[in-house]
Amino acid sequence: MQPLNSKSLKKGARALSTADPALGRWIKTIGPLSFHPRPGRFGSLSRAIISQQLSAAAARTIHGRYLDLFAPDRRPTPAKVLATRPRRLRSCGLSERKAFYLRELARAFDSGSLRRRRFAQMDDEEIIEALIPLPGVGRWTAEMFLLFCLGRPDIFSPGDLALRAGIERVAGKPLSDGEVLERTAAWSPWRSIASLYLWKISHWKGEPIG
Repeated sequence: MQPLNSKSLKKGARALSTADPALGRWIKTIGPLSFHPRPGRFGSLSRAIISQQLSAAAARTIHGRYLDLFAPDRRPTPAKVLATRPRRLRSCGLSERKAFYLRELARAFDSGSLRRRRFAQMDDEEIIEALIPLPGVGRWTAEMFLLFCLGRPDIFSPGDLALRAGIERVAGKPLSDGEVLERTAAWSPWRSIASLYLWKISHWKGEPIG
C-alpha cells in the first residue's frame, strides 16, 4: 500500500475540499501540508506509547530524554531497550507502567510476535489486530502508528480529543459520536489527511478564509 507523499497530500486535500466545503475553507487557510512518515517501526511505536495521555509538549520532552539514554546515535533498538534497566528508563520521566510497556514492545520486536511482521504487506485492520494484544498498545496507539509511521492514507481516530475538537470547530457545533463518524465517512479514502488538518485546526488562531 502506497504511503502518503507530496502528490497524494495535494490530491487528498482537493478531494476533501470538494467533499466537505467547510473543511475546504480551513484547508485553504492552512495551506499545503508538510508530512513525511517517520522511519523505524519500533521507534515510532515507542514514541506513540510515550505520548499516551500527555500534552504534545510533555511528550516531546520525555521522548527527547528517552532518546538521550541511547547516546550518541539516539537510536533505541529492541535489544538496547531490553538491556536498559527499568529504573534508567524511568529516569527520563516515564512512569513505571510505560517503562514496562516499552520493554514488552522491545521483546515483541526482538523475539516475539512482531519479529517477522511485514507491515507493508498487511492491511490496516490486520496491523491493528497484531498490535493491540501488546501491553500498552490500544487502538489509538495502533492508529497513530498506521498514520505517522506507515503513512496510511485513510486513518481517523475518533478517540483523539484534539481531532474531536478540530472536527467540531469545522462543524461549528458539538457533534455526537454518530455525527462524527457520519461526517468523517465522507472523507474516505483521505481521512489521514483530514486528521493532519484537524490537529492544526484544533490549535489554529483565527478563523478560516472565505
